[in-house]
Amino acid sequence: MTESHHDRRSLLRAGVLGAGVLAAGSLGAVPALARGNSRPVLTHGVQSGDVTSHSAIVWTRADRPSRMLVEVARDPSFRNARRITGPVLSPETGGTGKVRLAGLRPGTELHYRVRAEDLDGRVTSEPLTGRFATAPIGRESVRFVWSGDTVGQGWGINPDRGGMPIYRAMADRRPDFFLHSGDTVYADGPLVEQVTLPDGRIWRNVVTPEKSKVAETLDEYRGQFAYNLLDDKLRGFAAEVPAYFQWDDHEVVNNWYPGEILDLPRYTEKRVDVLAKRAFQAFHEWQPIDARQAVDGRVYRSFGYGRHVEIFVLDMRTYKDANNADPNGVGHILGEQQAQWLVRGLDRSQATWKIVAADMPIGLTVPDGTGIEGVANGLPGGPGGREHELAWVLREISRRRVRNVVWLTADVHYTAAHHYSPDRAAAGDFDPFWEFVSGPLNAGGFGPNALDPTFGPEAVFVHAPPAANSSPLDGFQHFGEVNVDGASGDLTVDLRDAAGTSLWSKTLRPQRR
Repeated sequence: MTESHHDRRSLLRAGVLGAGVLAAGSLGAVPALARGNSRPVLTHGVQSGDVTSHSAIVWTRADRPSRMLVEVARDPSFRNARRITGPVLSPETGGTGKVRLAGLRPGTELHYRVRAEDLDGRVTSEPLTGRFATAPIGRESVRFVWSGDTVGQGWGINPDRGGMPIYRAMADRRPDFFLHSGDTVYADGPLVEQVTLPDGRIWRNVVTPEKSKVAETLDEYRGQFAYNLLDDKLRGFAAEVPAYFQWDDHEVVNNWYPGEILDLPRYTEKRVDVLAKRAFQAFHEWQPIDARQAVDGRVYRSFGYGRHVEIFVLDMRTYKDANNADPNGVGHILGEQQAQWLVRGLDRSQATWKIVAADMPIGLTVPDGTGIEGVANGLPGGPGGREHELAWVLREISRRRVRNVVWLTADVHYTAAHHYSPDRAAAGDFDPFWEFVSGPLNAGGFGPNALDPTFGPEAVFVHAPPAANSSPLDGFQHFGEVNVDGASGDLTVDLRDAAGTSLWSKTLRPQRR
C-alpha cells in the first residue's frame, strides 16, 4: 500500500480533511488498454464504499496507464474542492484504482469528481462524479438497502428492458448505503445472446468475451466485474450510493470450499484454491473495499453507522470445511478466529442494532450433491457439522446478554422473513432473533428451500417463484430495505420487489440489554 499525505490545514480550509491513496488496480483485457495520443477514458464509472464516519474509498477504472485524480467537496459545484493525486491506473490491477479519503467530517454529504491524467501530464479524461455521506455519530435516522445475486443463471444485461432496472428502484429509495450480500458476479455462469422462455418470449443478453465462458484466468475474473458495470443503471446507483461488499460462491465457482478439486469438464484449472486466489484479486480490484478494515485483509469487517447501527460483514466462504464433511461431526463455516471476532464485536457494540450481514442463511437446507453447501445439515436433533459453530455464536451472545441482533442475507434467490426461537428448536440455549432474506438482483428466481429444525425457524413470509430459474421478467427479483428511526430506535424491514413495492413489512422495537 502506498499513501500520500496532505496538509491538514489546507484540507480543513477546503471543508474536507485528509486523503490517503490506496494502491490498487491493474489493466488487463477488460477491455485491453488503449494506446495512442487520445485522452484517457474512465470506462466503468465510479464507486464509493466502506464508508465510516471519517473515511471512504473512491474507485474507478481507465482504459490506459494514467494517474487517478480525485476532487472532493461539500457542494456539487466543487467550490473549494481539494484535489488528491491517486495511484497510477496500470496493467498491474486491470486499470482499476482506489483512493482512500481519510479524516472526513462525520455525517457530511460529500461530492467527488474523478479524472484520469495521462502519465505525461498533458491531458485528462472527461470527469465522472459521485456522492456519498460519511456515517453519522449521533442518533440520526438511517436507511439502507441490501440484496445479492447479480447476473446469474444466464440472465444478464437485457437491452430490451433497459438493463437491470432494480438498481434504479433501489436508488429511488434514497438509501444511505447498500449491502451487497454476495454473488456480486457469476464467474461460473456464461451468457448466450438469446434465451427462449417457456412461453415463447425472448430474453436477449449483452455478451462480452469474458462472459462467454467460465472464468479461470485473472483477466477472465476481472471481466465478470467489468461486465456488470456495463449496465448504466448499476453505474448510476454505484455513483449515488456507497456500498459494503461481501462475497459468496459464484465469485469463484458454484458452492466452492477451500481445497476442493473440481470434476467439471468445462474447467481446465481444477484446483479451486488457484481459482479462488485469482477471483479474490479481481474482487478487491473491482470493488471499493478498504483492505485496512478487514480483520485479516480479506473480507470480514465491521462498520458503525451512528448510534443506532453497526454492520458486521461476514465471510462464510473462505474458512468453511468441505461440503462433503461429516454432517454429524463438528464443522466450520466461519472459522474459529472469525467466530470469536463476531462474538466479541457484538458484545462490545454500543449500537442499538447489530446487523449481521451473512452471505448464506442459517436455517435453510442447501444441498450440494451428496453434501451440504450452507450451515444447516437438514438433519433432526441437535447441532451437527457447521451448525456447531453457529450454535456457539448464538449461545455466547445470549450468555453475554447481547440484544437486538438482526441477520440479513441473500443467496437463495427469493425473499423471506424467518423468525428463530428456542421454543421450536433442537438447540434451545439462544435468544429469539430474525433473519431477513432478499434477492436476486438480476438472476434466476428459485425456492423456497426447506427449513432445518435445529434453530427453530419459522417462515413468516415467503415470496418465491412457482418454477425454478424463473427469469427476471417473471417478477421475483427483490431487495430489502431497513429504516431505523432516530428518535425511537425502532427498526423497520421492508421486503421489496424489483419495482420497489413493499411486499411485507415488520417493525422491531429495541430491547434493553
